[in-house]
Amino acid sequence: AAAGVGISSNGGSSFTNYTTANGLGNNAVRAVYVSGSSIYAATMGEGVSISSNGGSSFTNYTIGNDVANNYVQGVYASGSNIYAATAGGLGISTNGGSSFTNYTTANGLGSNELFGVYASGSSIYAATGGGLSISSNGGSNFTNYTTANGLGSNHVFGVYASGSSIYAATEGGLSISSTGGSSFTNYTTANGLVDNYVISVYASGSSIYAATIGGLSISTDAGSNWSNYTTANGLGDNTAHGVYASGSSIYVATNSGLSIAQLPTTPVPGPLPVAGAAAAFGFSRKLRRRLRAAASTSC
Repeated sequence: AAAGVGISSNGGSSFTNYTTANGLGNNAVRAVYVSGSSIYAATMGEGVSISSNGGSSFTNYTIGNDVANNYVQGVYASGSNIYAATAGGLGISTNGGSSFTNYTTANGLGSNELFGVYASGSSIYAATGGGLSISSNGGSNFTNYTTANGLGSNHVFGVYASGSSIYAATEGGLSISSTGGSSFTNYTTANGLVDNYVISVYASGSSIYAATIGGLSISTDAGSNWSNYTTANGLGDNTAHGVYASGSSIYVATNSGLSIAQLPTTPVPGPLPVAGAAAAFGFSRKLRRRLRAAASTSC
């Protein structure tokens, strides 16, 4: 949602929009994550806004006094832990947002500019402008992985992890690791992706969904083969900022709205990932230029 948080309880037939009038810190929302009745909204310039009643009201939490730390481009939550990917580092709260600790390149992050974050147990995966940074101790220290480890690009816009597999959406392809990040295999248009500029990724079992600036690419065999979907298949726009799948439904955030598809072969996925997606187009100058170029081309 670019102007508030839009919530639908009837499969998308209608949405209710929530704004600063409901307590959001800012109506410009980069990303959203949901767990039960709790909603976490990454806002542009005002921190993380949290609702515990399905969106009726939000409480806004800032991440320090630095303006960059409150430009939140991705958010993820697990229990009382909240992870905020910001333009000034990774903010982590262990008390539901009451206070945040900020982690930066001093802790091993590849860059202080983060576009997305995902966590599982004590492992944290940070998509940064300087590589994919992984912590196995709750954020105290990160190991950064780059093109030297096989990433398609050091500009990582989205990340998702499942079991021993890590998926990184990069400026130069979709990079997948089965070795905890020490080595990646990169997939590009040469392997069937619709575009090498991948903004967001989600995976479930052997199915992988890659949101790119050229459309949506889906593999049902762990990346060996890809099927591509564009406006010709009903996408609102070929610039896909985010993707999520649940059961037979696929949800794609595009430049021209939310596109929903029903693909019966899609398996049931695990927990909701980073909505990294919308956040991904955040503050990267390169990405903004590509998006503007894509928009003018589509016009």
